[in-house]
Amino acid sequence: MIHLYTAATGNGQRPAILLEELGLPYKVHKVDLAKGAQRDPEFLRLNPRGQIPVLVDDDGPGGQRLVLTQSHAILLHYALQSGRFLPEAPLERALALQWLSFAASDAAPTSGVVFALANFVPEKVESTTQFFLDRLMAHFRYADQRLAESEFLAGPLSIADFALYPVYAARRKEIEAQGALANLQRWGEALAARPSVQKAMQVPG
Repeated sequence: MIHLYTAATGNGQRPAILLEELGLPYKVHKVDLAKGAQRDPEFLRLNPRGQIPVLVDDDGPGGQRLVLTQSHAILLHYALQSGRFLPEAPLERALALQWLSFAASDAAPTSGVVFALANFVPEKVESTTQFFLDRLMAHFRYADQRLAESEFLAGPLSIADFALYPVYAARRKEIEAQGALANLQRWGEALAARPSVQKAMQVPG
């Protein structure tokens, strides 16, 4: 059995999207971040960093119990294990890894900074918030340029799309306000229409 310890954030939604796409049964364990459940001793035994998601696979590689953190690592692990959503063609696979890294190192962290500035930083500085929001929109414009050439980020649908989609979904209002990211919005609508994505975005419920 696969156990997913998660919350309603982009980091928590990514592995749920892939698990749903693969049709793998899993049990959801809601981690209430607002109440500090991520600091409970039981959770810290799974991830000493106190962060979601944590995936526990009782039947991991070689039949061993696998405890895996980091949403992008979870995507890559199950894509490799299943042989799906990571293209076999070398060029497309390289592009999938590039765009997976883009979501992990550029888009998601910048969106996280914007969220932190709006919700956690005691002193609000509008120019600082705008700086990071502009930077995030630049990332989205880069993705939009790629999506003018290709239906999905790597060509075929891949874990790169599943990695970026929760960031897009969280920033949809800001993206629509730009008024010039039609390719990105087309891509976002295509993913949003997938039943597996719809179900995953409601996890943990």
